[in-house]
Amino acid sequence: MDSQILAVVNGKEITDRDLDLLLNSIGPQAQQFQGELGRKRLIDELIAQELFYQDALENGFDQEQQYTQALEDMRSSLLKQYALNKLLGAISVEEDELKKYYEDHKELFNPGKRATASHILVDTEEKANEILQELKDGLKTFEEAAKEYSSCPSSQQGGSLGEFGPGSMVPEFENATFELEIDEISEPVKTQFGYHIIKLFDKKNGETPEFDKVKNQVQQQCLNLKRQNTYSDKVETLKKKYPVETK
Repeated sequence: MDSQILAVVNGKEITDRDLDLLLNSIGPQAQQFQGELGRKRLIDELIAQELFYQDALENGFDQEQQYTQALEDMRSSLLKQYALNKLLGAISVEEDELKKYYEDHKELFNPGKRATASHILVDTEEKANEILQELKDGLKTFEEAAKEYSSCPSSQQGGSLGEFGPGSMVPEFENATFELEIDEISEPVKTQFGYHIIKLFDKKNGETPEFDKVKNQVQQQCLNLKRQNTYSDKVETLKKKYPVETK
């Protein structure tokens, strides 16, 4: 279908396709431009934009260093995003993958499963073991140790994280927490943030819904995980192909 010409600015046609692109770019605000009056306001805006564009070309703004650098930065950003979308957009999950993910991670789909815990976060395993020994020897309470040693903002509350459910914490932390008995203190648990000492105060177990009832949720989580793994694997592959030097 041919585009409808809405206006002509110094020989440059403005069409209904330009109008559609503008509407899509302003998102929910498009509701403000319903009806003929709103449509005219948008066409006037397209005309104004084209006038500025032609004036910029006439004045040589497109040759200025600041513009060409901004254009190059934008081209680079768009290409990076395009490459990423091309990689991740091709990923899908099969039914058997979904069912396996569900079976392996049933606890994530149990809304009634909750834990109440506190933790102490430090940078090294050695420091975590020192603190743990102090706790075992009764030299400090867990709350006192958290306030003194923990680097987490929760230290101000004695390390309290309150109540949380599956999917709220990184997997290593979450798994260790739900394996504890009430009032038990964990051995040091390593995560991407450092080393944690965890104390469990309360734990509730709920019922896990059947696969069909949470299939959409399973699919989204499984897809996200697959994308994360694909992204990480690709980065490692590219690091071997293109030298990386950090300073």
